Amino acid sequence: MRLEQLLFSHAERTPERIAVVSGDRRISYRELARTIKKISSELKKSIKPGDRIALHLPNGIEFVQLFYAALAAGASVVPINTRLAPPEVAYILQDAKPALVFNEREKPVPGEEAESLQPQSNEDCVVLYTSGTTGKPKGAINTHANVIVQNVYQHAIAWGIGAADVFLATTPLAHRAGIARLANALGLGGTLVAMAKFDAAAALEAIERERVSLAGLPPTVLRMMLPAIRREPEKCASLRTVIVSAEAFPLLLLQEMVSALPHVKFHAVYGMSEAAVSSASHAEMLERPGTAGRPYPGIEVMLDGDELLVRGEFAVMKGYLGEPALAPGAWFRTGDLARRDGEGYLAIVDRKKDMVVSGGYKVYSKELEQVLVQHPGVEDAAVVGVPDATYGEAVAAVIQPKVGQKLLEEDIVEHCRARLAGYKKPRHVLFVEALPRNSLGKVVKRELRIRIEAALCPRPDR
Repeated sequence: MRLEQLLFSHAERTPERIAVVSGDRRISYRELARTIKKISSELKKSIKPGDRIALHLPNGIEFVQLFYAALAAGASVVPINTRLAPPEVAYILQDAKPALVFNEREKPVPGEEAESLQPQSNEDCVVLYTSGTTGKPKGAINTHANVIVQNVYQHAIAWGIGAADVFLATTPLAHRAGIARLANALGLGGTLVAMAKFDAAAALEAIERERVSLAGLPPTVLRMMLPAIRREPEKCASLRTVIVSAEAFPLLLLQEMVSALPHVKFHAVYGMSEAAVSSASHAEMLERPGTAGRPYPGIEVMLDGDELLVRGEFAVMKGYLGEPALAPGAWFRTGDLARRDGEGYLAIVDRKKDMVVSGGYKVYSKELEQVLVQHPGVEDAAVVGVPDATYGEAVAAVIQPKVGQKLLEEDIVEHCRARLAGYKKPRHVLFVEALPRNSLGKVVKRELRIRIEAALCPRPDR
């Protein structure tokens, strides 16, 4: 089974159902399937099976049409986030070497309707580029089987979703979370509501207007929406499931959301461009703070020291673009440090590259970050290690205060001292207006290290 075949089958069974909503535009499954087949017919004149097609497009119906038309033509898709800077886009294009590139200036040209090609499900479907927070992004090749198993079968089982659901995508469809909402909706025969650009008030209006039942809302988006939700919780009457991804779900924020929307079930997912691993319900997160849940069915995990390894048929990508494919049954090293309790629940404690070793003691940045955001005056926080002549590395905390809050370094240190072992408290504290984030919303820690080291060792005036 291939991703576009699922869509075509839904078009036959429920042709009049709305497939995609974007602003005031909407398209039925019948019309979407018809245009996809026409566009794929045109694409076949310019590409051969196995080629890659890059989509540098904003969220909208055109993105969905071209995404599925590329698959129907036997190509794989390289989605490129429109928030990336020109040099970042240029790097991906040079690395992926697509046969065709579509951007906002190029519109699809309908052709004659044609039957789609039928390569096997282990053919490449989408190349998802990693965030590149610690180096150059890498293209993770996901097959049709990867996308369907991870985002249709596993999510349907884990969250109880199906054709009756209306799915809201607030993040770019070019992002891993956006692809998940796309595959959720059109793989299950539901409706996708794709926001062209996120706005908290507009998102709340879309939830009410379209009767959204499932929304993908990263923690940063939840923080932005929370004041409006508190004022008008009735706008979320149709909402029953919220999927939280892209970063850790802070306990305080979870508690605030559960209080504001007690009828909604929150699920935090743990995964990456390369693999799907687990999800946790909000009941599990409240009972086990910091948990990433238990692995999805069919996924095996093990710890090599502290590092988490995963494997499972279709749970892990085919391999990185330009590198040998992963061997069947091979363990994939996530680069995340984790713990696993006796009941099989995972807790992700840090990225391997972000762990700080200070005076021989391991300090997990994620553990400290979760404590820092519990301070009532802290909006967000990130922790990195910086060179230290005595301890090798020292713990540094970068704090984004809440608007109107005036914090002192000793406030932060004392807050941590009361909750953590002494060696885990930050030796350096830096306050910033906003944490630096990349186009996917992830904190860029290498930039933080540069800022902190510059603040600790300022250059002499020239």
